[in-house]
Amino acid sequence: MLQSRITPFLLLRGNGLVKTQKFGDPKYVGDPINAVKIFNEKEVDELTLLDIDATTSGKGPDLGLLRDIATESRMPLCYGGGVQDAGTAAQIIALGYEKVSVSHAALERPELVREMAERVGRQSVVVTIDVKKEGLFGASYRVYSQNAKQKHNIDPVTFAVQCTELGAGEIVLNSIDRDGIMQGYDLDLARKVRAAITTPMTVVGGAGSVDDLRALTSELGPIGAGAGSLFVFKGKYRAVLISYARP
Repeated sequence: MLQSRITPFLLLRGNGLVKTQKFGDPKYVGDPINAVKIFNEKEVDELTLLDIDATTSGKGPDLGLLRDIATESRMPLCYGGGVQDAGTAAQIIALGYEKVSVSHAALERPELVREMAERVGRQSVVVTIDVKKEGLFGASYRVYSQNAKQKHNIDPVTFAVQCTELGAGEIVLNSIDRDGIMQGYDLDLARKVRAAITTPMTVVGGAGSVDDLRALTSELGPIGAGAGSLFVFKGKYRAVLISYARP
C-alpha cells in the first residue's frame, strides 16, 4: 500500500542553511552537514535540499558540497538549484542523489524535463512549481520563479500537467504565500493540482504542526508532505532546533 512521505526541505545559501518567509528574509539556521547527521538519526523518509542562489546568480550546483552531503547521508536525497541541463542532473545522480529538481529552467525550456527523464530516468526527475495567489481576493494562481521575483503567465495546474507529460516523475507544489508562515498548507491549491495529475506529488509551504501534516495526508491520500520551518524551529520565538515528526 502506498504511504505518504514526510520530507524536510532545507534551503542552501553558500555553505549554510537558511529559512525564509514568503521567499524573503532568510535566517541562518545552521550547517548542512550537521543537519544531515541529525536527520540520519531521526530516520526521515527523504530529504530535499534547494540552493536558493544557484539559479539567480547564474552559477551551477556546488558539486563538492553535494558530494560531502551525500557521503554523510543515510536517507534518500533530492537536490534542486542551478541545474540547466541533463548532464548536470546525471552528475548529481552519480553522487548518490535519488532525485534532481528543476524549476526556472523547466519554465524557460520545458523540453529539459524530457531530456532529463531520458538521461536519468523519469523517477529521478522532479519539477518544483512555486505558486502565488493572484487577482481579486486571491481567486487565481500563477507560477513564479527566481525566488518569486519572476512571474510566468501560466497557472500551476497547466504547468504540472505539461511537466508530467514531458516526463517528470514528481511534482513539488510550493506555496509562496505560505512559505515559513506555519499556518497550514494551501489545501485548495493542492486539491486542484492533485485532481489533474496522477504523478507523485509533494506539497510544501505552511506546515506548522503535525496536525497540518495530518490534514494534508487525510485530505489527499498518499502524498508527499514537505516542511521547512516545522523541522528547524521550536516555539513562538523560532529558536533553531532540528526535529522530525510524522502524523
